[in-house]
Amino acid sequence: MQITKQIIFSLLFTSFLLLTACATTADPSQAYKGETDEQIFNRGEGALRDHDYGEAIKRFEALDVQYPYGRNTEIAQLHIIYAYYKNSDYAAAEAAADRFIHTHPTSLHADYAYLMRGLANFYQNIGVFERLFSVDVATRDLTQVKKSYNDFSQLIAVFPHSQYVSTAHQYMIYLRNILANHQLEVAQYYYDKEAYVAAANRASSVVEHYQGAPAVPDALVIMVQSYRKLHMTASENQTMEVLKYNYPDTRYTQAAAK
Repeated sequence: MQITKQIIFSLLFTSFLLLTACATTADPSQAYKGETDEQIFNRGEGALRDHDYGEAIKRFEALDVQYPYGRNTEIAQLHIIYAYYKNSDYAAAEAAADRFIHTHPTSLHADYAYLMRGLANFYQNIGVFERLFSVDVATRDLTQVKKSYNDFSQLIAVFPHSQYVSTAHQYMIYLRNILANHQLEVAQYYYDKEAYVAAANRASSVVEHYQGAPAVPDALVIMVQSYRKLHMTASENQTMEVLKYNYPDTRYTQAAAK
C-alpha cells in the first residue's frame, strides 16, 4: 500500500511540474525574454515555414505582448491568424482575425483578415467527422456558414479591388448553395410530415432567394406536389409551367407530374 501511495504521489508531483512548466512557458509576457523583437519575429516565421504552428503562435503572441508597437507586430498578428487556422483552431483564428479588423480597420492587409475570418467561420461548421465522412453540411446548423458568407460579402464590399475578391466570390457561391440546400432539406422534411403549407412556403423561399442554385428545380417540384396536396390547382399549374419552361423534359418535370 505504501509503494502504491508513493507511485501515486510521484505521478501527481510529475503532473504538477509539467503543468507548472506549461503555465510558465505559455505566458506571452515571459516567453523569449532573452531575444530581441527581430529574433522573436524571424524565428516565428521560421516556425511557420517548418509547419510548427504551435511554436509560431507562441512566438507571435509573445511579440504582440512584449512589443505592441514594434514594426513587425502588425504582420505578426496576421501570422497568428494563419497559424491558428493551419493548426485547425478555427475559433481562435476567427477571434484573431476579428481583433485585427477592429484594431487595424484601414490596414492594407485588412482584406486578408476578412478572408481568413470567413475561412475560419466556414471550417468551424465542418467538424473532423464531417470532413472525414462527407456528411452533408446542409443538414446541420449553419450559423457559422452564414457568418462566413457575410465575412466574404463584407470583404467584397469594403475591398472591391482586393486580390482576394475572386476567391471570396467562389466561396460565396458554394456557401449560397449550401444555404439553399438547407432550405430544401427543411421543405422536404415538412412535406414528408404532410405539413404541405410549410413545405410550399419553404420551397418558395428557395426559388425566390437562391435563383440559379442547384436546389431550385427540386424546390419547384416540392411546390407543385404541395399545392396538389392542398388542392390549390391554380398555384400548382402556374408552378408547373415555370418548371416546364426552365427545365423542359427533365427528371424534375417527370417527378412533379407524378
